[in-house]
Amino acid sequence: MGSVSLNIRDGTAHFRRATLCSTAVHLLMLASVLTTNLFALYAFTSTPSPSAAPAFFRHHPGAGGGRGNVSVIFDHVSLIVREIEASERRLHMIERELAGYDTLDTSKPSLPSDLKLFLAHHPLPLGRDARSGITEMVTSVARSCARSPAAELLARYMSYRPAAPCPTDDFLLPQKLVAKACLSRRAASSAAIPRLPFPQSLWNPGAKNPGAGVYGIDKQMWVKPRGKNDFLIDDVLALGSGGIRIGFDIGGGAANFAARMAERNVTVVTSTLEIGGKPMNEFVAARGLFPLLLSPAQRFPFYDSVFDLVHAINTLDEGGAPSLGQASRTEALEFFMFDIDRVLRASTDSAKPPGMAL
Repeated sequence: MGSVSLNIRDGTAHFRRATLCSTAVHLLMLASVLTTNLFALYAFTSTPSPSAAPAFFRHHPGAGGGRGNVSVIFDHVSLIVREIEASERRLHMIERELAGYDTLDTSKPSLPSDLKLFLAHHPLPLGRDARSGITEMVTSVARSCARSPAAELLARYMSYRPAAPCPTDDFLLPQKLVAKACLSRRAASSAAIPRLPFPQSLWNPGAKNPGAGVYGIDKQMWVKPRGKNDFLIDDVLALGSGGIRIGFDIGGGAANFAARMAERNVTVVTSTLEIGGKPMNEFVAARGLFPLLLSPAQRFPFYDSVFDLVHAINTLDEGGAPSLGQASRTEALEFFMFDIDRVLRASTDSAKPPGMAL
């Protein structure tokens, strides 16, 4: 046995015989490898006594040997796998409940066909949208719509003849669905209603529309004060120093506030509910104003800092019922005020000091 020594500088190689020391080192390494293998073989084939086994395995039957240990570990792994599968099933059920429309049994024969069509997933015609990443369109109704009585109301609302005029026999039904966040679209056409020219329609909307009637038109409001706390329309405009262009009237009823603002070239969106079974939104539209069927309990469907003015007069008790809900009215009012602050346009006169509560 020998070794080769290379001399890089002169480019030569020299053979050197092995010494007695190097032979002994090789023999020692060989003996170490054989000893290690023998100990490993003994450890895997021997059967230790129960007293020498770890406490974890002594408490499990059949854990006296190597096969018993493997069996116990296999049982525990199987238990963990079963728990993971059960958790996945529970998570899937929660996802279906959150989706809401998936929990509606569309196989029921009593369910209107248009409701089944509305709740179905509709793939995008051009495939995946590059901006949002979605591949299909789904309905926007809330998960509570799958439960009674919202499900029955939704089925009744969607019971109509497709492409025919929308049923108008129940004005309160859409309002009930709005309060439950369950109002869906319908594949039906609206009836044609005659309109008067603007601004004549502001104070005489029913001249060519007898069905609308006169629902709360007040020609004195905002013009003549009825008390020391009343604001006149010019006083309100003076607060904005000429910067009021667009406003939002929450719970505006017949939209008298929006009508007076329209006379001064200010656009006001009026949210109103169908009070007492009267088609208030139809009436507001007949006046040439912008109606919005919206409950004050819902988030305002507007972008941030849109309006120069937000007005509310009957918001907290519109139609004789608390519009913000019976439960947690203090918290609901707080969220309501912050939502008003969100849609208001920021300016120097509306700035709040740090830490100031609404």
